[in-house]
Amino acid sequence: MRETVTVDLPGRAYEVRIGPGLIRHAGAEIAPLLKRPRVAIITDETVAALHLGTLRDGLAAAGVASDALSLPPGEATKSWGPLEQCVDWLLEAQVERGDVVVAFGGGVIGDLVGFAAAILRRGVRFVQIPTSLLAQVDSSVGGKTGINAAQGKNLIGAFHQPSLVLADTEVLGTLTPRDFLAGYGEVVKYGLLGDAEFFGWLERQGPALAAGDQAARIEAVHRSVQMKADIVTRDETEQGDRALLNLGHTFGHALEAATGYSDRLLHGEGVAVGCALAFELSARMGLCSQEDPSRVRAHLKDMGMKTDLTDIPGDLPGPDALMDLMAQDKKVVQGQLRFILARGIGEAFITSDVPRDMVRRVLADGLEV
Repeated sequence: MRETVTVDLPGRAYEVRIGPGLIRHAGAEIAPLLKRPRVAIITDETVAALHLGTLRDGLAAAGVASDALSLPPGEATKSWGPLEQCVDWLLEAQVERGDVVVAFGGGVIGDLVGFAAAILRRGVRFVQIPTSLLAQVDSSVGGKTGINAAQGKNLIGAFHQPSLVLADTEVLGTLTPRDFLAGYGEVVKYGLLGDAEFFGWLERQGPALAAGDQAARIEAVHRSVQMKADIVTRDETEQGDRALLNLGHTFGHALEAATGYSDRLLHGEGVAVGCALAFELSARMGLCSQEDPSRVRAHLKDMGMKTDLTDIPGDLPGPDALMDLMAQDKKVVQGQLRFILARGIGEAFITSDVPRDMVRRVLADGLEV
């Protein structure tokens, strides 16, 4: 029970392998990439406690030696200090340009370690082994790497494609319900941006998926990765279509910044709330029917997810402060913030033609609910 998606970039194509047991068999999966039988693994302490032994055993079974560095978990790790720590450790481990670095963890580890690999010796190869649903369906695929800055999320980084992605769906069973649902926010995003039939499938299969149905999980990861791979192949460096993948992120990143990148709001939760806001804004602009944002919010609520600004614990800044945070978004072009809006479920598009006062009103109404 395994699926494979090829990210077909000229000269840098790689496979995303999806299914159970891939960590146990990582040595056989990774060995063909190696010029010498060793890898350097960077992970976080939570993942290390649960899965690092299994990974190292799987590598050793294929004769691959490994060294490992464990970092503190959490979004704060995606910053300058841990990046320096990674690079220093890799240099001390005498990782060569022909070697492979393994990013073993969720989106934070994948982004951080991918960036470290991009700048080490002007670029070494790396393999993504994503352990969260969010990382499996989104951040491990497509080569976006980087760290956060005080001014905003993911503002420092590089495009650096992995050589292989191993998405072991068995590992999803060790996630907390909150972490699983945060990743589900990114899965829903794929249906909303370009595949109404997939969103309908999620409405029907979401509860089984959350309850642990392995076939449903493989299908959800496979369809999400296939959609992302198709978009990345068309637009690797986000000059056009790839920005569609940021549906929900313009609002979501501002909310993450407003909550200090803390456990108050996980990335996928911010995306889910952001998708609901993007559809609400689309409806108010007359782009889609009011039934669409209602359907989006209903599904998120059915899954027990955050859907509204008032679902975020603690105080949030006012609408003007949130809009200032949105203005730091990477999608700002010549001072104009690009929004991903929708003409309906599965029909997202990119536009800069959004009245500021309407965005402010959507935020103000959401804060007052």
